[in-house]
Parts: sequence; C-alpha cells; structure tokens
Amino acid sequence: MGLTSKTVLTLSTVLTVVLFAATVLIWPRLARRSVPAVLGRIGLLLATQVMVFTSVGLVANNSFLFYGSWADLFGRPQELGVVTDGAAGTLATKNMVRVGIQQPDVPGGSRLTTAGRIDKVVIAGRRSKIKSSAYVYLPPEYFQPEYANRKFPAVVVLTGYPGTAENLLKRLEYPRTALDQVKAGRAQPMILVLLRPTVAPPRDTECVDIAGGPQTETFFAKDLPQAVSDSYRIGKQARNWGIIGNSTGGYCALKIGLHHPDRFAASAGLSAYYKAAEDPTTGDLFHGNQAERERANLLWSLDHLPQPDSSFLVTTSRQGEGNYRSTRRFMAKVKAPAQVSSIVLDSGGHNFNTWRREIPSALEWMSSRLSEN
Repeated sequence: MGLTSKTVLTLSTVLTVVLFAATVLIWPRLARRSVPAVLGRIGLLLATQVMVFTSVGLVANNSFLFYGSWADLFGRPQELGVVTDGAAGTLATKNMVRVGIQQPDVPGGSRLTTAGRIDKVVIAGRRSKIKSSAYVYLPPEYFQPEYANRKFPAVVVLTGYPGTAENLLKRLEYPRTALDQVKAGRAQPMILVLLRPTVAPPRDTECVDIAGGPQTETFFAKDLPQAVSDSYRIGKQARNWGIIGNSTGGYCALKIGLHHPDRFAASAGLSAYYKAAEDPTTGDLFHGNQAERERANLLWSLDHLPQPDSSFLVTTSRQGEGNYRSTRRFMAKVKAPAQVSSIVLDSGGHNFNTWRREIPSALEWMSSRLSEN
C-alpha cells in the first residue's frame, strides 16, 4: 500500500476512531491507582495521540504531496527506472532515458496534437554524477506537422523542499496553465522540465556544489540543459532557457540564473528567499568556506559580482509572506544590464493557492523573454 493511497488513509482513520472509542469505554476500568492501570491509561493516550497525528499527517501529505512514497518519507535510496521503449532515436543521449509516458490532464488529453505529452525521464549528470528523475512536458505544437522543424524554448520548473515533482503536475498544474496561456495568445509554446531540487534525498543541498558532496549547482546549470537539449528540439543558448521555482525552488532558480547567465536568460522565484538555508536538513554546505557562503547569498552576489545580462522575476505578498522586505532589497540591488520584474499580491501565504495565482503571469513573463532560436 503506497504512502498516498486511500487505503492507508482509511486504515489510519479507522484505527484512530477505534482507539478513541476504546479509550472512552475502557477508561473507567483503568481508574484505579495500581501500576497496571496507570500504564494502561498511558498506553491508550499515547496510542490514540500517535494515530491522530498520523492521520492528520497523511491528510496533509495527500493534499500537498510532500512525500510520494515510503522511500521518500524515510529517505531510502531508490532504484532508477529502466528503459522499456526500444525505438531507436527516441532519446538520443545516454545521459537521459525515458521510463514512462503519460497524457496531460487537460481536455483532449489523449491526442498529442491537442494536449501534448508528458515524458517521465531519468537524467544522469555527466559532470555532477547526479541522477534525478523528472517530467518533461511537450506542448501539442511539438507534434504538429507545421512545427516539425522548429525548436522550442525550455523552462526548468522546481518544487520547494522536500516536495515532489508530482506537485508541479497535480497541485500547481504547470502543463495545463502553460497550455491555457498559449491558447489565449499570452505565451508561446514551451517545453517544461519539471523536477524537485532535492537531488540527494533526504538532504537539502540548496543547489550548492558541496565540497566532497553532491554537485547540485553543476547538475542544474550544466548537466540538465545539456541532456535535455540533446534529447528534444531545444536550443542550447541562454536565450532558449528559463528557470522557475517556488520556495526553495525559487531560491535555486534565482541563484542558478544569477550565477549562470550564459545558461539561462530568465529566472523566476515564487516566494523565494535569498540566502542559502543552513540547518539540520542541509548539513554543512560550505565546510568553512566563507567565499562560497557569501556567493550563495544572492543579495551579496548582486553587490559584489558583475550584474548579469539576464532577467529576474520575484513574487511576494504585502501580508502573509515573510520575504516581502528581502524581496524589495533584491529588487533594489538589481542594476543594468540585468532587469527585474515583480508580482506583489496584497495578501497571500507561502502555499499552493498563492503560487497558482502567480504562475499564469509568471509563464507569460518567461515566454516574453525566451527565444526559440
């Protein structure tokens, strides 16, 4: 039974109700002051509380998809998928394999030329030695005859931490939103590469190249664009690539864009923060290297490093977001040739509801700054 299955949630809920009823019924019998009675009361209270928290946690996880499986929850290494499609030339590079295909959850989803396609892939970083699964959304134009010789701009889309790539499909609905924007004439067709920044689970690497550890920045800035553009009709210039994310993914998107303008022309951070977190989930990121710690501070980078010839989008809320002041500081520090835009809501929390309000405009902004050639 999978972590997110309804069966697990139902069993947990039923067990919670049973334990609660048992506590009510048995409690009078345990009212004595004997050691067995006291231990019985403690056991019933503890078991009931554990099941209540378990049920609430399962409901929250099923809603927000923090963890997609038991292996995700406990941080166990998972086997990468194997290629089952043996057709020659489907994915040209050995640094990417396709392990599954699904249709977008949009009207007409069964037709490639109407809804496009979502490939589940595994990307193997040649330089970073990191392997990560991802989803690649191909818009319907990718399969239409009149676009057969056309290349498409691509956007890397990142979740928060810990997050799952499924959040981007099911909760934030990036493919559906991108399709709607194209139909409305507000955006050009773009290929989306959707994944989480947690490429060395359960560790939060903050998209840093860690000495003696995961080379996450190298994976996102170099390996991923190379592998994807080798496999799909995507240009390899910075003007062909954008990157967007929420929360930790937003920090990563801005960081990668700021430090690698030769790879990404546009970067968007939804509810981003601007300095690498350092806590038990990250471990020691910098090993005493103050220069690397400062480089991971985007406000410091804007003050001390050359301003990139690229575009940034940041989002915040006047009420409900903790990044309002730091976002204003980031914007104030961006100077030519760099450009900065913003989405500032009157109110909105650090959650999916807020990001769904921002994604349509963010994709429109991203589209206007990318080129197909």
